[in-house]
Amino acid sequence: MNYKILYYSILFLLILSCNKEKTEVEPQVEETNMEKARVVGYLPIHRFSLSNKIEYCKLTHLNLAFANPDSNGNIIMPSISSIISDAKSANANIVICISLAGAGLTNEQTMNWSNLIDIPDNRPAFIAKIVDYVLSNNLDGVDVDLEWEHVTSGYSGFVIELDKALNAHNKLLTVAFPQTRYSNVSDAALSVFDFINIMSYDATGPWAPSNSGQHSSLQFSKEGIALWNNTIGISSNKLNLGVPFYGYNFVNSTTVNTFTYNEIIRENINNINIDNVGTSYYNGMSTIKYKVNLANDKSIGGIMIWELGQDSFDEYSLLNAIHDEYTSIGIKTTGMCGN
Repeated sequence: MNYKILYYSILFLLILSCNKEKTEVEPQVEETNMEKARVVGYLPIHRFSLSNKIEYCKLTHLNLAFANPDSNGNIIMPSISSIISDAKSANANIVICISLAGAGLTNEQTMNWSNLIDIPDNRPAFIAKIVDYVLSNNLDGVDVDLEWEHVTSGYSGFVIELDKALNAHNKLLTVAFPQTRYSNVSDAALSVFDFINIMSYDATGPWAPSNSGQHSSLQFSKEGIALWNNTIGISSNKLNLGVPFYGYNFVNSTTVNTFTYNEIIRENINNINIDNVGTSYYNGMSTIKYKVNLANDKSIGGIMIWELGQDSFDEYSLLNAIHDEYTSIGIKTTGMCGN
């Protein structure tokens, strides 16, 4: 018997067997290592009544907006218990935060914020009340949305101290920033945020009625990611790209009206995949899906939505478009509702 031939025959069969086994195992490895992304949605006070229409199974994070302090630092906010119940019933793993401040502060709110954070001795008691609110409502953390002139001299000290207090309870601290860096935000302050929501919209609007056009273009989003990731140096996985569920109608050189995505497609269902109708500019479904892919291509943490109550809540829903697009490109978000 030719033992040399027998030896090589057995060796060939062993190699063939190993290759077959490797081919069968590889798809399981790919599935186990599926990437993940955040889908963060803001729900403002005046939209709370729409909570039962929101598909919370398509959100990883929910920010309830906006809470503000009185002069003594007490947190003023309508009851959020029913919203939390709706969200947790649909998605037990959803992360819910209280969002502080907002862009449209009154003069009284502006003064309260300044007194509470710009005077260092006032911060500890105020921060204790914020943390107590989070714990009392079984929330997962705090989102800070102080903007523009409200980002005062005490801002950095405030968020650094707030982060330390929240960390003691294993709670999140996040922030919403526009496509600029405020001078009062230090490197140390930037480092404390678990993630940053880029407000990649409002490139123009009612404050610039003669500057009509798209307020949230694809190019504007690319510039926002480049600024925060490349120029400022924030890790890509700590960034979420903000997308608008609203638009602006530049009626004339003095008048600009705001409208929701739902309103523009109710006028004509063919408006779902375009970005402007006459002098009305917004993001249609195709652009929203493109931005999901842009976020994925740039390896940033996910998508942020302002705001959930402006959606259509039907087959033309932008939240649904985000969910489906992440699912179609193999990215896990909630792992629910078909994802």
